[in-house]
Amino acid sequence: MYICRLKNICTMDTVVSGIRPTGLLHLGNYFGALRNFIKMQDENDCYFFIADYHSLTTHPTPTDLQTNVRNVLIDYIAAGLNPEKATIYVQSDVPEVCELSLLLSMNVYVGELQRVASFKEKVRRQPQNVNAGLLNYPVLMAADILLHRADKVPVGKDQEQHLEMTRDFAQRFNHIYKHEYFKLPVAYNFGNELVKIPGLDGSTKMSKSDNENSCIYLADTPEVVRKKVMKAVSDSGPTEPGQPKSQAVENLFQLMKAVSAPDALQFFEDQYQNCSIRYGDMKKQLASDMIAFIQPIHERIMELRSQNDYISKVAKIGAEKARASADKTIREVREIIGFKTL
Repeated sequence: MYICRLKNICTMDTVVSGIRPTGLLHLGNYFGALRNFIKMQDENDCYFFIADYHSLTTHPTPTDLQTNVRNVLIDYIAAGLNPEKATIYVQSDVPEVCELSLLLSMNVYVGELQRVASFKEKVRRQPQNVNAGLLNYPVLMAADILLHRADKVPVGKDQEQHLEMTRDFAQRFNHIYKHEYFKLPVAYNFGNELVKIPGLDGSTKMSKSDNENSCIYLADTPEVVRKKVMKAVSDSGPTEPGQPKSQAVENLFQLMKAVSAPDALQFFEDQYQNCSIRYGDMKKQLASDMIAFIQPIHERIMELRSQNDYISKVAKIGAEKARASADKTIREVREIIGFKTL
């Protein structure tokens, strides 16, 4: 089967993306990234990595980085990524990405990095940890993508600007060295709008970095899911038909849109519009639907956590495949720039 895949690989698009191991994966990670990873692995040459270098930009002294990486790898597989179809690897196991990041950075300007929306937001929120890695985040992300000369990148909405910068850096490299080497990768979401899953705390994005209780983790038990959802922020309810929803209530509807049947969503939409909605009932339905959605993934996570040899094997094989691709790119980039063996 693998030999057949190699024969057809030249007709496939190359897909690259990754997730930071700053904690367990949650529904935002699933709908914003993993769902598309799983769809794409059957018909593309996929490289999906665990971005441990990236995690250090906001978590420079992790208490247990190795465990975090292992948990994300387990969550990847439990959610449906297949190591026999996609190359799944840990970013730091492929050191070539550091060299490519360095080489790209020679033609990236400090001003354009300082204007990045996510950098300015991080500076506002963590003023005591404005490190050079945080500033250079878009360059390392570009290196991750260009290292395998990707065609498509399934990214969340908050990463769209970074991907545009990757295209800029690739085009700039091609122009400076007069060599059409790097492709200009595109965001890919199967023709749909890029998904952003909100938090249970009223925030516009489900984020494990902000508040763990606002997240529904793929590893959460049914009891934990139900408890978190029932505590979700709402409001006192509409007082007139057609009243705009508050952010917190809009979040509940967006979450229900992701995991519930259309008729259930419509039922509560109608109730909201005629001012008869009971948020407690809505939360019970949402919790039930989330549990039904997550349960198979949760059970698989529990199984994989005891399979240490298998998890280590997946990481080792993934690193070997990724380094083979990375080594080819680095050798060609060095030659294009002008590095020669004397």
